[in-house]
Amino acid sequence: MLFGRERLLSPTQLQNLDQHKYSCQSDSVLDPYMQPWWNWLVGRCPLWLAPNLITLAGLAVNIATTLILVYYNPDAKGSTPQWACLLAGLGLFIYQSLDAIDGKQARRTGSSSPLGELFDHGCDSVSVVFVVVGVATMTSMGESPMMMFVVCFTAIALFYIAHWQTFVSGTLKFGKIDVTEEQFCVISLYVIGAIFGSDIWNMEIRLYGGLTVPLKMVPFSATVGAAALHVHQYFGRIMRGGIGKNGSTVAGTSVLSPSIPLALVVVPAFVIYRKSLQHVYETHPVLYVIAFATVASKVTCKLVLAHMTRSELEYSDSSMIGPAMLFLNQYFNTYFQEYYVLWVCLIWGLVDFLDYWRKICTEICDHMGIYCFRIKQQSAAAAAAAPAAGPGRWDSAAKVPLLRSSRSPSRDSTESLREVACDTPPRKDT
Repeated sequence: MLFGRERLLSPTQLQNLDQHKYSCQSDSVLDPYMQPWWNWLVGRCPLWLAPNLITLAGLAVNIATTLILVYYNPDAKGSTPQWACLLAGLGLFIYQSLDAIDGKQARRTGSSSPLGELFDHGCDSVSVVFVVVGVATMTSMGESPMMMFVVCFTAIALFYIAHWQTFVSGTLKFGKIDVTEEQFCVISLYVIGAIFGSDIWNMEIRLYGGLTVPLKMVPFSATVGAAALHVHQYFGRIMRGGIGKNGSTVAGTSVLSPSIPLALVVVPAFVIYRKSLQHVYETHPVLYVIAFATVASKVTCKLVLAHMTRSELEYSDSSMIGPAMLFLNQYFNTYFQEYYVLWVCLIWGLVDFLDYWRKICTEICDHMGIYCFRIKQQSAAAAAAAPAAGPGRWDSAAKVPLLRSSRSPSRDSTESLREVACDTPPRKDT
């Protein structure tokens, strides 16, 4: 079990982490238009502000604004206040902006490190959960349990699969329509709910042939369509083979091996949902999704870390004890009320996830001689003394590097290589 292990990273893994170089390819349509805003915003940040604090602040805003929606519509079956929809859209935009400038701030202050990349992806693994839960809550998808299940777990799985192909190819790749574009689509959904009210998503629309469907089918269909496109792209790269020996992953393992942890999350989630005699998912869909998504977030973070340390991915994980509680409770004819077991599952997952991050950050910081939420004085002093590299660019070479930079030096350019896309994953925030 995780709580009984003194150290999570071996000396070999830490050595590989020192040698890690961030690699990303993106051709986003909207990123070039957002770069002036991101460059202006990072220029307003004080040099003492740690990049990881920027990332964490964005995540906190996204979670807080989503939880307001959940507070007014906890079962995702009713309506939410218009102001809450607007607030959720604003929260996502703030998250997007802060997530896009953390890497810029890292290079600006000379504090780039592999920990920054890992921390960024870890926060994104949590963010994608609350983004999709917020959309499902606002559009009342809880009234159609299977629709909500497909939307939520498709987004969570896409985030994982994006890093799966990174584990295989060594490079995080994005297309023309990807993270930025999908985030703006979600923001648009929130704005529509804010203007017309969240009940608009229950309005019936007439299709060709007289068939009527609720308007919420639009975001559902968009999610399924985008998922099909991304899965086709990701698996095309995966099946072409990896950069390891004989076409293996960066760790020298089978390119299909990362499918096991994902299956251990999604399959039990579906089985427990369908086998529940007390209809625990239909009654508490938001709580159910967050409980399983917590497990998925940790599994995804372990995949990111496996890629960065070029190490084999562990299949079993202590966070899966939570879903196992629900499964065993069903096996013994629901001896305990499933609602209470679901809460235990969620609490266990959160405590386990936070304990994992505490240990990982501590080990990396101790090994590299850095702080997670504070910039070392020599890094800040070197950054302040470095000459400007022109509008919107930070000259990393002019600074005294505390660590080997894990981020692509072109991430803060005004070209189509997006800051957030190359800092984060899918994250598929839809």
